[in-house]
Amino acid sequence: MNRVDEATRTSYDTLAATYVERIYNELNGKPLDRHLLNRFAEELCGRGPVADVGCGPGHVARYLHERGAEMIGMDLSPAMIEHARRLNPGIEFRCADMRALDLPSGALAGIAAFYSLIHIPEQEMIATLREFHRVLAPGGLLQTAFHCGDHTMHVDELWGHPVSLDFRFLDPAAMIHDLGEAGFRVIESVEREPYPDAEHPSRRCYLLARALPA
Repeated sequence: MNRVDEATRTSYDTLAATYVERIYNELNGKPLDRHLLNRFAEELCGRGPVADVGCGPGHVARYLHERGAEMIGMDLSPAMIEHARRLNPGIEFRCADMRALDLPSGALAGIAAFYSLIHIPEQEMIATLREFHRVLAPGGLLQTAFHCGDHTMHVDELWGHPVSLDFRFLDPAAMIHDLGEAGFRVIESVEREPYPDAEHPSRRCYLLARALPA
């Protein structure tokens, strides 16, 4: 693990308890997110395991689990995984680096990656998406969500805690290109303005992509 990865993991370990307080119930104020996750779960029910990659305290995994998806939550931060296990009994959670998932090829029916790819450097994005493609069965679905833009925001303090985090704002057209290079076909792209009372004031994009046969 390099210095940036270590800083990201340590930062989220530091933030974990406050993150739970501020973020765990955020879907209550995000109707479009709920709508997209409902559709995602409906299509994947009964098709096999689904991974919430970059799961944090497990609120997205819980939401999908409650709608019938067979969920696994994965996160770089051990503290986040501890909170996820406590808050979501009945769902498997494990520490993992999304760039090298400890899963057999073709093991998953779907992957949800909500605001987790924003921590992947530009030069590693296609390789990371190829790793997602590797662990997805042919025809499997990837649902991503990210901040729109073409810049990186570095923060040294968040919610009163010292951190060292880079948040990448991603260009939807560039992400569609990278997904294509990684073996996916994007089947839906949705953008929205931020919900002012629920989140950081940035425009959001959601891409739904299907894994093509290798």
